[in-house]
Amino acid sequence: MSTTGAGAPRAWPDPGLLRLADGVLQPGFEGLTAPDWIRRRLAGGLGSVLLFGRNFAPGPGGREQAAALVAQLRAEHPDVLVAVDEEGGDVTRLEWSAGSSYPGNLALGTVDDEDLTRAVARSIGRELAALGIDLDYAPDADVNSDPRNPVIGVRSFGADPALVARHTAAWVRGLQEGGTAACPKHFPGHGDTVVDSHLGLPTVSTDLAELARVALPPFRAAAAAGARAVMTAHILLPALDREHPATVSPRILTGLLRRRLGFDGLVVTDAVEMRAVADRYGQAGAAVRALAAGADLVCVGDRGAEAGYEALRSAVARAVVTGELPGERLAEAADRVAAFARWARGLRAAAREAADGAGRPDGPAVGPAAARRALVVTRPSGAGPQGRGAPYVAEFRTAATIAVGTVTTWGLAGPLAALLPGTEAGQVGREEAEADPAGTAARVCAAAQGRPLVLVVRDAHRHTWMDAAVTALVARRPDAVVVELGLPGSAPRGGLYVTTHGAARVCAEAAAEAVAAHLNH
Repeated sequence: MSTTGAGAPRAWPDPGLLRLADGVLQPGFEGLTAPDWIRRRLAGGLGSVLLFGRNFAPGPGGREQAAALVAQLRAEHPDVLVAVDEEGGDVTRLEWSAGSSYPGNLALGTVDDEDLTRAVARSIGRELAALGIDLDYAPDADVNSDPRNPVIGVRSFGADPALVARHTAAWVRGLQEGGTAACPKHFPGHGDTVVDSHLGLPTVSTDLAELARVALPPFRAAAAAGARAVMTAHILLPALDREHPATVSPRILTGLLRRRLGFDGLVVTDAVEMRAVADRYGQAGAAVRALAAGADLVCVGDRGAEAGYEALRSAVARAVVTGELPGERLAEAADRVAAFARWARGLRAAAREAADGAGRPDGPAVGPAAARRALVVTRPSGAGPQGRGAPYVAEFRTAATIAVGTVTTWGLAGPLAALLPGTEAGQVGREEAEADPAGTAARVCAAAQGRPLVLVVRDAHRHTWMDAAVTALVARRPDAVVVELGLPGSAPRGGLYVTTHGAARVCAEAAAEAVAAHLNH
């Protein structure tokens, strides 16, 4: 069957083109079971689905529910490619309700033990494979060149390209040894940005030499380590394409990634509802342009349900009829998705056989051990804790990024209360701290009267109000413990300064152990 728009006009909708569109779109959906429309589309040939935290039940029964959900999907389409965004650390879907059992990339990069990184990723890979999940949109291979970056930060292994490349390769190897396919992101590099592409279009002003020196080595290392998929970045890189963001740029996806770097694996877009591309082209326009530029699988992470998916599916098929998207390109993309799904199933089977033959010493316990190793503890003022008993914890809160999500638990009060019963906690927000900095400091100090004070921050260096408030509080209470759960960029201060290099649950638990030991000394 010809899939070009040439020749005699065809009846619309064309079933063949719609089937190909089903093969290159990856929708998400609501619920702990597959809705009817997803089941119908799977039975009709939908090739891939993406799971989010909203698809995983909280609590002890979550694993059984997730495995049942994946089995339900496969009952409709045995070869469906099932993907998830499970980075560990701050970005977790599997453990959204409690926080991740594994530290994220910055913690692993801080330890700088490639065997440890590989072991953490292998354990994550095993957990996903046990649920039947094929593809993990991880690791984040971005070099966090700009410490002001609002969306990468602790998701990156660090700011040194060689370190990031080494650990990206280790993470890929470990995840795939565990039976889950890796997909490093965000090509050609989202680390040198100060705009979150969920909210706007970042522009990266680097030249080609700098791009090759800093941003590309981790992606080269990932491919050399066996990665057969890569996710695109919604960034504008004028050195290569002044008009089109990377996700929809033929010069970047075909010219740079395919031809110059020689990558012949699966190219997946970041979600097309993100404003960096959706504001310019609309979701349908972004999907069509990405496929024409060289992408193979279009990630559709929104909650548009059946109507939104059908509109996107029809737009892709219609683009072939109008000539906007060559039919051969669409067919090639669908074939590559199907071939990748077959390879991923083989990867899972091989990992299962290897595990049956010779188990490895690492497992879920590797996460807490890694988090403890990533802690950096200093005593800037040398002041011992004032007051007695359980502490008062002041947690400085900012809006979570869309990548992390608003429902994922983070903070120190819970883990610290488990070790020091009677711990009390309060929150400090931007509006209060900016409107009345002196009053805020007085309120927190009054709440902590007669007891130790613990201040919990996240990326304090990026939030001037937070940095100023902590400085004012430490001036009043030089003994205060300061715990940084994000990217450490501010000067150490207080009687104890703890950096975790991430806000995962295990990172907070490791910090709580250090704080409790200090207060009990």
